[in-house]
Amino acid sequence: VPGIIAEAGVKGCSVAIILSAGLGHGPGSYSEAVALAARAHGVRLIGPNCLGVLVPPAKVNASFAAQLPQSGDLALISQSGAVAAGLVEWAAQQGLGFSGIVSVGDQIDVDFADLLDYFALDSKTRAILLYVESISDARKFMSAARAAARVKPVVVIKSGRHALGAKAAATHTGALAGSDAVYDAAFRRAGLLRVFDLDELFSAAEMLARVKPFEGQRLAILTNGGGIGVLAVDRLIDLGGKLAELSSTTIQHLDAVLPKIWSRANPIDIAGDANAMRYRTALEALIDDPENDAVMVMHVTTALASPQESAAVVADVVTDRRSRATLPKPTLAVWVAEDNASAAIFDNANIPHFTSEAAGIAGFMHAVRYNEARVSLLATPPSLPKDFLPNTAKAQQIVRKAVADGRAWLNPLEIAELLGAYGIPIVPALFARNPEEAAAVSHSLLSAGMPVVAKILSPDIVHKSEVGGVVLNLMTKDGVRRATEEILARARFARPDARIEGVTIHPMILRPKARELIAGLADDPTFGPVIVFGAGGTAVEVVNDKALALPPLDLNMARALIARTRVSRLLKAYRDIPAADEAALALLLVKLAQLAADVPDIRELDLNPVLADSDSVLAVDARIAVRPIDAVRVRNPLTIRPYPKDWERSGKLLDGRTVFMRPVKPEDESLFLEFLHHVTPEDLRLRFFAHIKEFSHTFIARLTQIDYARSMCFIALDPQTGSMMGVVRLHSDARYLIGEFAILVRSDHKGCGLGWLLMQMIVDYATAEGIHTITGTVLRENTTMLAMCQEFGFSITSVQDEVGVMTVNRTVSS
Repeated sequence: VPGIIAEAGVKGCSVAIILSAGLGHGPGSYSEAVALAARAHGVRLIGPNCLGVLVPPAKVNASFAAQLPQSGDLALISQSGAVAAGLVEWAAQQGLGFSGIVSVGDQIDVDFADLLDYFALDSKTRAILLYVESISDARKFMSAARAAARVKPVVVIKSGRHALGAKAAATHTGALAGSDAVYDAAFRRAGLLRVFDLDELFSAAEMLARVKPFEGQRLAILTNGGGIGVLAVDRLIDLGGKLAELSSTTIQHLDAVLPKIWSRANPIDIAGDANAMRYRTALEALIDDPENDAVMVMHVTTALASPQESAAVVADVVTDRRSRATLPKPTLAVWVAEDNASAAIFDNANIPHFTSEAAGIAGFMHAVRYNEARVSLLATPPSLPKDFLPNTAKAQQIVRKAVADGRAWLNPLEIAELLGAYGIPIVPALFARNPEEAAAVSHSLLSAGMPVVAKILSPDIVHKSEVGGVVLNLMTKDGVRRATEEILARARFARPDARIEGVTIHPMILRPKARELIAGLADDPTFGPVIVFGAGGTAVEVVNDKALALPPLDLNMARALIARTRVSRLLKAYRDIPAADEAALALLLVKLAQLAADVPDIRELDLNPVLADSDSVLAVDARIAVRPIDAVRVRNPLTIRPYPKDWERSGKLLDGRTVFMRPVKPEDESLFLEFLHHVTPEDLRLRFFAHIKEFSHTFIARLTQIDYARSMCFIALDPQTGSMMGVVRLHSDARYLIGEFAILVRSDHKGCGLGWLLMQMIVDYATAEGIHTITGTVLRENTTMLAMCQEFGFSITSVQDEVGVMTVNRTVSS
């Protein structure tokens, strides 16, 4: 195989699909030889160990699939050839078509991210289906997945959900962060729709391939069988959907045209003898009713009416309403024991149809979840408090010293100092080497009327309670002295090999109305640092009420993380218990996420319990494991790249004014809106190649909410007024070969050298990131931009078949 690839490269072949299995992995394998041969000749590889590639619109079957499916608007990317082949057969039976099917196999070159990039921009693709077994390059995958999910639905199914994970975890957070839970958090963060079996995948594909995105989740159910309607409602509620109310107008209309035995509520039961005309009348009323967001029409076959006639009426009504509505209301059909003729009617009308109420509800909820994920990806996060100014240097110094000493754990005094540097509240700790010192240091707390807690201090004893190393509620100095003697004796007996440094003394915290929570960091081998939050206490693994998220977090994401746990309900007020301070809890999680980004040598962190009540949140106990990480993780510790503060710069304009340049932030939406209102229509046309009449939230969110891994946007600010003066952006491909740039300067700030500063900024950034070439597209009439590009050493060429459009290119890295 390596020889064939080399020969193909010599002959100018640009891509090879390797179906063969058994090429091995790693250094010295045939796979490595294949990759080297391909790289030498610029050949892109799909596989090995794959089914191949099918492109129905081009009638290409470069695979060993039994048949080529019909052309359609679903794309499938599968790590398993068998799953891809199965989906091809299923789609043929369902009448669904594909824009492309790629079995990626072992992914020694082309991977999920490359294909997500392609299908996200493919006009023939409406939705993307993924079958994932594992992700190798998490950052590349997340960048591509987040970008794709912003523009179209991406549905993912992952196998191996119950593989054993976190076996070696030494903290509660590490044990809670199982491998599949981290994948789930990653998919959620990227805005992907996760399904758990092929039936769900089929339901999602059926719905998303035929229905455009819509808002809302209020479902109206029209049925000729009361029992099947009630089952549908049960499933809807199970999945978190909402049953629509009927407007009074609709009820009055249906009263006039339906038999008196109709249900007069949702589900709208039109009785078992319902004929096609009854379906037409009811469906038209429901589609016109503003109190619902979608309609599901159900039919159970009886001897009293023709299912085909009813299907034809449904298709006729939906087609008619689509032709008259700008945003037609989604309608789906559930024909129990569906016959081929009815299925063909729905296929021809492009109506999603299912054979059971469970599948229909699942399809509807996938569409709802997709819209929620899309809105979430474009939501503007609230700004962090201005007084959150972490002492990063101090935190890094504490951890580096522990790592240099060869220690795996920070001691309680270091933990208190580290968390204090990030404003994370924790019960203070006082150190004592022996019983006498313990009695002495406890005096200040006891004299203030506070009981104290004594805990063993040993770098080798992580779980203190397991060796009897914790004594609570000590009221006197003598009590502290005796307790310390007993703690030290028990620890030496239980762990004679352990290094025992003494004890720590803490104030005893009594908050009877506080909730016990856990918050912390775990280290995943694929996705890196993970935030863990849930119910705390000594039985956290048994309770197993937790939610995970990938850092960095903003306050909206932190609140969403909290809401995904069962314990979040206890944070609300109930009986005589006031509501806990959820805002402080969300901020705590944001601070932990920032700590993970700033101090990558922290591998696990446990705050357990965290007490949350109406006044504040407070960590009672903490454990922090440290370990040096490799050079790649030092540079990019997080899978999702955080705000790159090191790219903040100041510059001088030609008139002597200072300008502050920094990467864009998601909360800059208002700055952008004001900025764009100060750009003339002509300057906007030169930048966007079209007349821009309005600046919607979605439009601006796409400019401000970027992926710092492959996209960069620098804005220039006036230090005096804080107003935005200009912007430059660069978006690179997945392999950092080419980055496309664009610049826009506020019209009343042109001619002062700001464009030059921004261009230099983006060239410096591209060089630092190792991007090979930066390119841009400029209208020929934009002579000012073309002149600046020429001064920066760009080559300028005309775009073939596009009159008046020029391409500028510059190589920046070898």
